[in-house]
Amino acid sequence: MIMTVDTQILFFLNGLAGRSPVLDGIIVFFASYLAYILVIVLIAFLFFSAYSRREKIEIFLVVFASGVIARLGITELIRYFYHRPRPFDALPVHQLFTDTAWSFPSGHATFFFALSMALYFYNKRWGIVFLIATGLITMSRIIAGVHYPSDILGGAAIGVLCAYVSHFFASRMAAKPTD
Repeated sequence: MIMTVDTQILFFLNGLAGRSPVLDGIIVFFASYLAYILVIVLIAFLFFSAYSRREKIEIFLVVFASGVIARLGITELIRYFYHRPRPFDALPVHQLFTDTAWSFPSGHATFFFALSMALYFYNKRWGIVFLIATGLITMSRIIAGVHYPSDILGGAAIGVLCAYVSHFFASRMAAKPTD
């Protein structure tokens, strides 16, 4: 069997699964539940931040618009035409949980990279925190056997691009003089 670099990395990272119930629990937490905490932290950040009401609304709209466009728009369009099975459906990996959608691109990666990068354009420090958390989420999904590394990289590219485009158009609209 000839293995691609993608598959070799998957097997290497997935080799961490199944070694310890504690580590498996941490991986499942990061892969499945950290996402919810990240959304709650983002809402709390916006609510309690010193930004003006107008700035908070702009940040909220750009951040969530980029995430929704990336996840529900582009990812679903790609998955409609391209059906890549999950690693646990195609390979003998240690599966920590299941998922029923197609594997490429990762919906978690598209949404959270878009969210994190859009936030980064407004607040570098919090953007970096969110990018680190997104890295934990997406790396854990590889370790858990539900994504290939290329699923994550594809999702990250889509998410970053959507964040950039959303921020670009929002900054253009904010710069226009009002009559």
